[in-house]
Amino acid sequence: MNPAVGLVALVVVAVATAVIGFYGLRISRTTGDFYVASRTVKPWWNASAIGGEYLSAASFLGVAGLILLSGTDALWFPVGYTAGYLMLLLFVAAPLRRSGAYTIPDFTEARLDSRAVRRVTSLVVVVVGWLYIVPQLHGAALTIRISTGLPAWVGSVAVVVIVCLTVVAGGMRSITFVQAFQYWLKLTALAVPVLFLIFTLAGTGGHEVAPAAVNPTGLAPAGPYQNISLLVALLFGTLGLPHVLVRFYTNPDGHSARRTTLIVLGLLSVFYLFPTAYGLLGRMFAPELARSGQADAVVLLLPGQFIGGTAGDLLSALVVAGAFAAFLSTTSGLVVSLAGVISQDVLGGSVRGFRLAAVIAALVPLGFAFMTDSLALAGSVGLVFAFTASTVCPVLLLGIWWRGLTDTGAIAGMVTGGMLCGGAMVSGSFLGAAGTPFWLAQPAAWSVPAAFAVMVFVSRATRKRVPRTMARVMTRLHTPERPLVTER
Repeated sequence: MNPAVGLVALVVVAVATAVIGFYGLRISRTTGDFYVASRTVKPWWNASAIGGEYLSAASFLGVAGLILLSGTDALWFPVGYTAGYLMLLLFVAAPLRRSGAYTIPDFTEARLDSRAVRRVTSLVVVVVGWLYIVPQLHGAALTIRISTGLPAWVGSVAVVVIVCLTVVAGGMRSITFVQAFQYWLKLTALAVPVLFLIFTLAGTGGHEVAPAAVNPTGLAPAGPYQNISLLVALLFGTLGLPHVLVRFYTNPDGHSARRTTLIVLGLLSVFYLFPTAYGLLGRMFAPELARSGQADAVVLLLPGQFIGGTAGDLLSALVVAGAFAAFLSTTSGLVVSLAGVISQDVLGGSVRGFRLAAVIAALVPLGFAFMTDSLALAGSVGLVFAFTASTVCPVLLLGIWWRGLTDTGAIAGMVTGGMLCGGAMVSGSFLGAAGTPFWLAQPAAWSVPAAFAVMVFVSRATRKRVPRTMARVMTRLHTPERPLVTER
């Protein structure tokens, strides 16, 4: 595509994000505005914002790339990403909102009456957030390099600068407006070009299905273990993502949190139709992208490859704008959630502390992004889901649904899950993709059950440490409240 057109698309998205973010500054005044938008976000707004921040680089670029590489095996990613929200609806959304907490560490401290649990949870949440931000910055680097020809680092730096400006300006209330806008931009940016592609390829008949379309890379299909482990990571990992969970604190009540989750399921189901279509089109008509190491760029390259001229440039620019919006919205949500944790636990919980924490939360992963090479985007994010499923998810599920959980059990389970899954991730990075055993490449199938088992076993061994406040907190979590506002 024309580099000038790509650059204009990026500038337009950046300016629109900044304008909407600064609009949020006008109505962000209190600490509650910065942390949870004063708990007044309506379901449709919140669902759009969740869609905006959840649909990351892995969803916008990585899913299509994996389908290009792996075919039907990669369909577990959109299925798992979407089905994870059904788990949220059934087990987490309403009780978590009723807890009245600002952050996940707030919840674990209140549930287990333990500052030690809070500190461990805070550390885990920060690690998860930073691990998740790094692939977003890698995706931005890839997009900048392909669409404009500028050095890759410009993309990572641009995302961090824009996110810091919008988060520091208005906190959660500001980011809610930004992310809701970015969901609909991302959906449009994928839907319009792929429909043009389908109509063009079907109407001209000038492009034949490539001979290598069945398996362009020659990779062996994934076995049952890999698929099961991936599904465990995605289903349970969604329950522990800090930037997703913090959005439920912004709903007025538990009823609104459940309704928000239902809407999100619909929005995600519609969205994932389009990356899947890109992956299948790339597999049929452009398998050379897989062999040349450009699988993650299939969404960016297909419109320009098959629709030439001005129309192709405009459609490519729209895709680039949507991709950049994906990096901005997910990184914004992560920075907001991490800033809430860091400022509460380290900087006193003030608005000024929140702003300083937001800058710290964005700069640290930028350093890691400079020091690491981009993996397949969806695959690297899948490992973050596995880590989250092995740490945050068990303490949330057991904290909400099991009265026997103790602070010692919660800490033991999180440490065990973190060490097992983190050790597998580190080992895989040293061994490389070719040398990593399948059970290390996909650790969730054994690290998640191990974390749950240790948490339960240690809690039973320390049952005298069940907090005296347990009954009161559990009653609050599971007693439905009336909606604050009658919704039509």
